[in-house]
Amino acid sequence: MKKVFKLVDLECAHCAQKMEDSIRKLGGVQKVTVSFLTQKMTLEAVDERFDEIAAEAAKICKKIEPDCRVIL
Repeated sequence: MKKVFKLVDLECAHCAQKMEDSIRKLGGVQKVTVSFLTQKMTLEAVDERFDEIAAEAAKICKKIEPDCRVIL
C-alpha cells in the first residue's frame, strides 16, 4: 500500500532526511520519501501492517522534530 501524508511544522530539510533514513529501517517499509519542500511524506509498506508502520513513522518524525505532526 502507498499513501501520502501531510506534515505540519516540518522546519528543517536535514531533519526530513533523518526522518526518511530512520523510517526506511522499519520492518515492512518498501519505500519512503519525506519532502521538506512539499511538507509531505510518501510511505509505501506492506498492506497487512500499514497502519502500524504509519503510526511508528509518525512517532519517529515527532522524536526527530518535536513540533512536526503527521496528519494520518
